[in-house]
Amino acid sequence: MSKIIAICNQKGGVGKTTTSINLAAYLAIAGKKVMLIDLDPQANTTSGIGINKHDIKKSTYHILLEELELKDILQKTEIDNLVLAPSNLDLTGAEVELVGALGREYRLKRALQKEKEKFDFLIIDSPPSLGLLTINGLCAADSVIIPVQCEYYALEGLTQLHNTIRLVKENLNPSLVIEGVLLTMADFRTNLTKEVIQEARNHFKEKVYNTVIPRNVRLTEAPSFGKPIVLYDRDSLGAQKYEELSKEILGLNIDTSLRITQGQSPA
Repeated sequence: MSKIIAICNQKGGVGKTTTSINLAAYLAIAGKKVMLIDLDPQANTTSGIGINKHDIKKSTYHILLEELELKDILQKTEIDNLVLAPSNLDLTGAEVELVGALGREYRLKRALQKEKEKFDFLIIDSPPSLGLLTINGLCAADSVIIPVQCEYYALEGLTQLHNTIRLVKENLNPSLVIEGVLLTMADFRTNLTKEVIQEARNHFKEKVYNTVIPRNVRLTEAPSFGKPIVLYDRDSLGAQKYEELSKEILGLNIDTSLRITQGQSPA
């Protein structure tokens, strides 16, 4: 059965896009059919997977406005089994244009339902806000992964996000659950990182993934080359950790041999 996962946190700079791109890439490398959905007007997921966001003419904006079918906007990526539903700046206007629309919270869900069974995983990169775009992602999703930065004030604001998820569950999407809490940007040389990890585990219990994503230069470099970390530097610590996360989500050991589109090779 396919699963739709929204990567969500209204706080910016916590690793949502990095997680969306690299989790999707490793799930695809594990042999799963994956759709990556860019729901952020900044379109960093689109550019981070290697597609020029300025060249995009058909995007998730047209899906939310119900002007195009999802299949009409999908783009291939360098990794077999992984396709992208791209974004561009047009998406900025979607929230305003949908204000008076009937069933506006379900636009993405309706679009995904037509393609859902063709994929094992559909990963939604949500914008850093709790507006209508994020609500569309939560209404379409089966579950949510919450990235939490291992820094001061990391858990601040999570109460608001948790309340939003609860309200969506109670009023719009009864099946929505928290898939897991992912600790990111960890620097194990500091006591603060250890304290945040402990606090998160105390608060979210077993929902916190065993995998913790470290601060890693190669992870921060990869998006500027338009590549997931597995294509940019698959031997880096960041790559190893996102592979571990994919294994944890799949609940099994995966074959890490690359399945890359003909003619492409890692950077």
